[in-house]
Amino acid sequence: MRRILIMVSILASMALVSTNLVFAEKKPGKVIIFHAGSLAVPFAQIEKEFETMYPQVDVLRESAGSRTCARKIIELNKECDVMASADVTVIDTLLIPDFADWDIHFANNQMVLCYTDESKYADKVNKDNWYEILLKEGIQCGYSDPNIDPCGYRAVMVMQLAEKYYQQPGLFKKLQKNIPQKNIRPKSVELIALLEISALDYAFEYRSVAVQHNLKFVELPSQINLGSTKYDNFYKNASVEVSGKEPGTFITKRGASITYGVTLLKDASHRREAIKFLKYLLDSEKGLKILKQCGQPPIIPPTATFNINKIPNELKTIIK
Repeated sequence: MRRILIMVSILASMALVSTNLVFAEKKPGKVIIFHAGSLAVPFAQIEKEFETMYPQVDVLRESAGSRTCARKIIELNKECDVMASADVTVIDTLLIPDFADWDIHFANNQMVLCYTDESKYADKVNKDNWYEILLKEGIQCGYSDPNIDPCGYRAVMVMQLAEKYYQQPGLFKKLQKNIPQKNIRPKSVELIALLEISALDYAFEYRSVAVQHNLKFVELPSQINLGSTKYDNFYKNASVEVSGKEPGTFITKRGASITYGVTLLKDASHRREAIKFLKYLLDSEKGLKILKQCGQPPIIPPTATFNINKIPNELKTIIK
């Protein structure tokens, strides 16, 4: 009888240990990600696929203009593990060296001019006359706030470069004069909503966003769309002054081909889960494949240019 009681006790203990192990395995960790609004669609899909592979990890995403994402970290001290920016230089100028050590370049994009079937002159606008259309009376065009969103200062750069490319002196000032302040919105996603209700005729957006939202768009010449490293020297002719790291300071952004960057925050609370997510994101057959499917060209392999020794070993094998 005593032997039976001992065996029952052992089996009960084993069952309890087994139950605790299962509970521990299922207990979710998490990773907090701040990312550019233009990454909302692909990152939603990446989150879904990643959580299928790692059901014990809960991905928590916050989408906003890239500069807003950075300011949540440096000014509001909001908890964040990974930040993905539509402009890698946002990481370089606002987060490094105090909040991050490195960045990885993982995607490209280009600027386009979006419109709908209801937009004025929708049947006539093209890459040769778009700027003439925007100057017509009654046309409503918009872009996002340059101090919040890289898409905003890139829209301004496109207009500056158009003046040189089309050899139209004064074009930039004319275009800006015809875009009222009310049409400069904090988030580019607001522009999409305004296009869809015909409050705007045209809006400057990323090509990937136009594709993801099934918008019509003018494919701008490569010399002004910020989409090709081939024209980086020409893009440098454009510059925009935006707010700096400290209140009352300013940074001059110079034209360059569009490069998205991602980093791991120095004080990431969920470092192990964050590295798993980054490894998934930067995999050409996983995260980068999803980006491509969503109309955004991935950089394969992803690249890093400085502080490479501080990049986690798990990521070094998949970057250049």
